[in-house]
Order: sequence, then structure tokens, then C-alpha cells
Amino acid sequence: MTVALFTHTACLEHDPGPYHPECPDRLRAVLQALEGRDFTPLLRERAPKATKEHLTRVHRQDYVDAILSIRPEPGRYVPLDADTLMSAGSAEAALHAAGGAVAAVDAVMEGWARAAFVAVRPPGHHAEPRAAMGFCLFNNAAIAALHARSRWGLRRIAVVDFDVHHGNGTEAVFANDPELFYASSHQHPAYPGTGMAHERGIAGNIINVPLPPGTDGERFRAAWETRILPALAGFAPELLIVSAGFDGHKADPLAHFRLEAEDFAWLSERLVEQAEASAKGRLVSVLEGGYDLPALAASAAAHVRALLRY
Repeated sequence: MTVALFTHTACLEHDPGPYHPECPDRLRAVLQALEGRDFTPLLRERAPKATKEHLTRVHRQDYVDAILSIRPEPGRYVPLDADTLMSAGSAEAALHAAGGAVAAVDAVMEGWARAAFVAVRPPGHHAEPRAAMGFCLFNNAAIAALHARSRWGLRRIAVVDFDVHHGNGTEAVFANDPELFYASSHQHPAYPGTGMAHERGIAGNIINVPLPPGTDGERFRAAWETRILPALAGFAPELLIVSAGFDGHKADPLAHFRLEAEDFAWLSERLVEQAEASAKGRLVSVLEGGYDLPALAASAAAHVRALLRY
């Protein structure tokens, strides 16, 4: 499979401050892992900036304007909540993060890539239409999905999310739209405290599978095999977007799953199979969480290696 890698150096300039887990070294670790011989076939692309039109399909205009206006002096920080801070480079990083997801959709729809991995930060799946939270400024996956509908006329678009934390922002955007499907496995209890199994959306288009702390690969795979993958197949998306968070790894400090890189590879293979079945192979994966650097690097590499295998 021809796979495009979208990233941009501006995403390294988002600096939430010393000791913050969502640090620039996260992206450096991922990109270094993708320099190996296995990844020579990747088409390496610069993530462009998103436009305000892209952003306001998901976020309120006043929210977008407020975020883009926050540009503190170097070395200073503006807190948006207890966890989410902006630095001098944060607005530009967020524009390139969202823009990379949009460009990845265009790549797979134009057909010069069958799949894409968007290695950017800040992450996005906690960002709601009018609020930043959980390290996230703009909801990159949701922005990509609504771009796919607006530009390419798609009518069945799915986002699946294997980050260990529930993507409350993506669910908020998708829940009342039957043409959009969102599914998430995540630890419960854990931040942000959302994503209960009874939350099904307007047309059964939301699938939440909360799993307890200590969940290992066997239980994780079973949840996807019995709950999420059958529902995804029934929805039959024309485009599959993945919120690829690797903080379920057993080494990650922010949660308590017991996953290995091989578990992410297994799920990535299943998702590629679904994309092949209903979406002409079109799959866009967007980096979300993952805060132990060696575990993040190994898991992201396993994920991209699985995309390349098909």
C-alpha cells in the first residue's frame, strides 16, 4: 500500500512548558522511529496549514479566532485549562496539525496514496466545538471528516479511536449526525470521564467500549472483535479515519492499560481490512496520545508498518 506521511516542523514549536507530558520530544520520537529501512516507501509530505473554513466546520468562529489570537512571547505560556497551555508556537502548530489531517484526506481521495499517517501535535480528539481541553486545541480527526464530506461529497465517514482516553470532542461533533460514525475503546474510569456504553448517538452511530484499568491485549482485542469492528463493518464507511493514540501501552504513565506494540499492529491490520472492504482502502490515521517515548515510538512504528504491509 502506498502510504503518505504528513508532518511539519512547526508542530515541534508547540511547547506546553517544562515537564508537560505532551512535549515536542513525542513527535521527535515518532519521526525518528519512522526513519528506519522499513519505512523507505513512505511518501514524506509537509503538512499545510488548515484554513479557517476547515476549522469552522467543527469549531465555532469565535473559538477559532480566540485560539489563533493567543501568541504569547517566547518563554511564556497561556493556560486554557489545567492541562492545556499555549506557547508562542502553539497556534501555528495547531494550524499545521489540522491542515495535515485535511491534506491526508485529499491524498487518499485523489488516489496518489491509499493511506496516510499524520504525525503532528497538538493532538485533537478532546477538543470540542467551543472548548480546548486535554492537551487539544483543534479536533484534527473531526476536521478531516467534515472536509471529506464538504469537498469530496462522502456520506458515510467513520472515525475510530484506540487512544486510552475517550475522544469526547469527536463524539460531541458526531453524535447528532447519522452520516458520521464514531467508535472508541478507552479506560474507565479515566480522564475525561465520558464515553459510557449507553451513549449511542442519534442513529446508533456512536459505539463506546469502556474497559477497566489493567486491560491487556487479549481483552482489548476481544472488545474490538466483538463490539467495534462488527459495528464498523455494518456502517461500511467510504473513508476511515483513525485517532491513533498509543497511551494504552503498558509503559505509558498516564493510564493503566497493559497493551504492547503488537496489539496496535493487530488492530491496524483489522482497520486496513475494513478500509479495503468498504472504502477502496482509503484510511487516514492521525496521531493522538502516547507519553512514554520508547513505547510511543515502537507503537507508532508498528502501526505504520501495518499500513505499509497491505
